[in-house]
Amino acid sequence: MLAELSIKNFAIIDDLTIRFSNGLTILSGETGAGKSIIINAINLLLGSRATSKMIRTGAKTAEIEALFHPPASSPAVQILKDQGIESSEELLIRRIISNNDRHRIYINGRLSPMHLLNKVTENLAAISGQHEHQLLLNESKHLLILDQFGDIMPLQQQVYNAYHLILPTIQELDHLKGSRQKQQDQTKLFEFQKKEIEDAGIGTDEDELLKKEQTRLKNAGTLYQIVAGVSETLYSSDGSIAEKLGEIKRQLENASCIDETLESPTAELKDAAFRIEDIARELNTYIEKIHFDEQRLEEIESRLDLINRLKRKYGGSLDAVFQYLITIDEALLEHDTLDERILQTEQKLNEKHKQLTDLAERLSKKRRKLSVILSKKVELELNALKMPNTRFEIAFSETAATPKVSAYLTANGKTITETGTEQACFMIAPNVGEDLKPLSHIASGGELSRVILALKSITANDTSTSTMIFDEVDAGIGGEAAEVVGKKLSNLAAASQIICITHLAQIAAFGDHHFKISKYIKNIRTCTRISPLDADQRLEETARMIGGEKITPASREHAREMLGTSRTYRKKLSN
Repeated sequence: MLAELSIKNFAIIDDLTIRFSNGLTILSGETGAGKSIIINAINLLLGSRATSKMIRTGAKTAEIEALFHPPASSPAVQILKDQGIESSEELLIRRIISNNDRHRIYINGRLSPMHLLNKVTENLAAISGQHEHQLLLNESKHLLILDQFGDIMPLQQQVYNAYHLILPTIQELDHLKGSRQKQQDQTKLFEFQKKEIEDAGIGTDEDELLKKEQTRLKNAGTLYQIVAGVSETLYSSDGSIAEKLGEIKRQLENASCIDETLESPTAELKDAAFRIEDIARELNTYIEKIHFDEQRLEEIESRLDLINRLKRKYGGSLDAVFQYLITIDEALLEHDTLDERILQTEQKLNEKHKQLTDLAERLSKKRRKLSVILSKKVELELNALKMPNTRFEIAFSETAATPKVSAYLTANGKTITETGTEQACFMIAPNVGEDLKPLSHIASGGELSRVILALKSITANDTSTSTMIFDEVDAGIGGEAAEVVGKKLSNLAAASQIICITHLAQIAAFGDHHFKISKYIKNIRTCTRISPLDADQRLEETARMIGGEKITPASREHAREMLGTSRTYRKKLSN
């Protein structure tokens, strides 16, 4: 239960503390006194978003603190233990809102992140107000209400998990099939390119070798003229270098007979003469091979054109062409394994699809059974809340499978989503003779409030939430219906702590505790105060709620009678 709430520098509240008890606590006051601000403060402690705009003008920070007494079996207690946070019979939550938007959260004195706050407070308290009305008008949320009522959220989570587990595998199969379609075109291209390169029969460095041969053929005449002239000068012409060397050699030989120290240069000169002869023979052999072959030149040029074309297509060099050929071989090998990968992926999908459809069908069957039970219970509660003969049903609709939807996300012609195969819509016929119509289309504010209260009453015994807060539960109702709502809240308070903000005396009279919220001026600033009411003060506040600011003896007597009737009712409940 919520034991205490402290608020400092929040909106128009400067410093306020409320101590709560078990049973039904009523909060009343004039419009604008600050009742909604208190609800906003509690919402912040339950994990809603904070902004610096919430801080009271002139203050640097706002502080909100709540003390809860969770039962030992509460999930919050276990979560605290798992996080290593000291837990006892008390749970203290504190939020500090700062002007620089660096807000802080403390749980039992330890600085904590937002996600932990959300987990810890998930089942501590539930606020039913404008948000609850919007939830009920939003048909996409009706499945959630049904699943929570039937305690089948774990099964819904299994469907959710199975759905999101199969999605990546579907995407993988689509990718593989798309790759196969591309590969069918690529394979033809690769095979053509492979044949083109292999048929060319290119050798290593062939382009460089051909270029050298091409240069020799183009310059055959020049080469012949130069080499032949050099050969004649060296050896074959009159007065050639070889002839002169021979004469010089003979002269040195004669001189070496006189002086033996000339034998070494004579020998070297003799070797030079031999080398000149060798060079001349080599040049003559070269001259014999020189010839201009126009046909061969054309062959070389044609071959170089082929090689250059392949180089331009496949990388710019022969090494790049050879590497591309290796790449083609690897790609063709991968193509050969693609069909096997597609088959394996389809097998995986078949298994995941069966799991998903089995879970979705189980969930669907449970929902349909639960819908009958919930509908009957809602009708009984609405009858007790002065909506006699109201019919309430839950209609299910399904989305037919279309070619755009993957076959693995369908079952028996129905599309499967992360929430199952159906959508739910609350249908109501408040008056006899009327057809059932969607709740969101025809329900008035008062009817919505009573449907919400009916749903809360049904789930009160099944929920782990020990504190329920009702804001705007009196929207659109009054008179006898309001008294019935008051009795219903009193009934709920026997099992859970109920806090109710109301404008109606018929509801307020059933409170076990009553606080009045009011505004006052302090230092030229508007402030909010909350005051517990004793018996006499409660009588006056109830009379004000009946007749307005001007309290008459008649309104006071009416209030006394109303409070007396509610006391009698509460005594019967406690016996």
